[in-house]
Amino acid sequence: MWQTLKQKYLVGFWNPLPAVIALGILSTYYFGLTGSLWAVTGEFTRWGGHVLHFLGVDISRFHYYDIQNMSGTPLSRNDGIMVIGMFVGALIATLWANNFKIRLPKSKIRIAQGFLGGIIAGFGARLAMGCNLANFFTGIPYFSLHTWVFSIFMIIGIYIGTKFVALPCFLPKVDMQKVHTQKQLSDTRSRSFVLFILGCVVFLLSVLWIIYLTHVAPTPKGRALPVLGMALGFGISFGFIIARAQICFTSAFRDLFMTGRTQMAKAVVIGMAISCIGVFSYLMLGNAPKIYWLGPNIILGGLLFGFGIVLSGGCECGWMYRAIEGQVHYWVVGIGNVVGTMILALSWDYYGEALATSWPKINLLDVFGNYGGLIVNYALLGLAFIFILWVQQRFFRKNIFQSPSTQCINTRK
Repeated sequence: MWQTLKQKYLVGFWNPLPAVIALGILSTYYFGLTGSLWAVTGEFTRWGGHVLHFLGVDISRFHYYDIQNMSGTPLSRNDGIMVIGMFVGALIATLWANNFKIRLPKSKIRIAQGFLGGIIAGFGARLAMGCNLANFFTGIPYFSLHTWVFSIFMIIGIYIGTKFVALPCFLPKVDMQKVHTQKQLSDTRSRSFVLFILGCVVFLLSVLWIIYLTHVAPTPKGRALPVLGMALGFGISFGFIIARAQICFTSAFRDLFMTGRTQMAKAVVIGMAISCIGVFSYLMLGNAPKIYWLGPNIILGGLLFGFGIVLSGGCECGWMYRAIEGQVHYWVVGIGNVVGTMILALSWDYYGEALATSWPKINLLDVFGNYGGLIVNYALLGLAFIFILWVQQRFFRKNIFQSPSTQCINTRK
């Protein structure tokens, strides 16, 4: 029985639909209990600021770092401890599944793609004040109109990116090698056992860390309980789930355009719909909404982010758990992400006011009223679901008409 449960829940990959629904519910409670969004690029921006400060740069001269609130360290901020928790959760999932292996990129083009795409995605995410989490999956349920505009242009950027990476220069080159015998498979039972035990050790240490933070961390103003321990627990849960279900928002819409697969895209919309009502409840109880400017920065940032995540091969969630699995390509993507946030922060003062801060913040609950805004958000989610079905039908209809067999039949006629 234990081996069956282990194989089903700790080794085999999970169905994305229940996993994304779980992420939607968890992100809602994370917001309600800690007052923070499930988001990562804001914290990556702070990490870049810390790096610049370490290198002797006076980051107080750059207004964007004031917007991001650089106080504290990754170990003392909600977002910082949550992001660290995501890496820990992904590590636990990877070790338990015996899925860790150092994998080097097989071409220099892939390395360049990862780094450049990471920079573009990081720059675009921070230009738009959020990535596929804060401006999409966890952003849309918070009723800020800018998240819908970002999502539309992110999808357009993803579509453009799928066409770009399909160019011949980006296609993988396979080296054929002649072999005389079948490669012998090594027994991995001992390795699997060691990694599983190591995963258990990391898990137990994580639990102790949560307990420690819960007892020693101060309680923020306006909160009934210390939140650092909760943030770590939520982060571990987020990381574990995305690793086990292989959640990647890049693949959700990239696969929609390239293969017609809609399972992940449908799951994302359903997860947001479930999260929406929970967030609405917390907002009615007095939690402050997260509303940002609706300016040209959202359009440009969405396009750049969508294009960048396709070029690099992974979004913020996707590269995190893949990097933990030992895929070196995604270490490069992550470094590129942080570099992209640094470039944005250092250049923000030249265009920030014109593109972003001079534009209004639009809350759907203010425009349409509380329940009217809720209805509008659900109507837009419904349209998004219909759009996914339409793209799927159009993809397969187009490919059926263009298949060789169909062309042959038409020729005979």
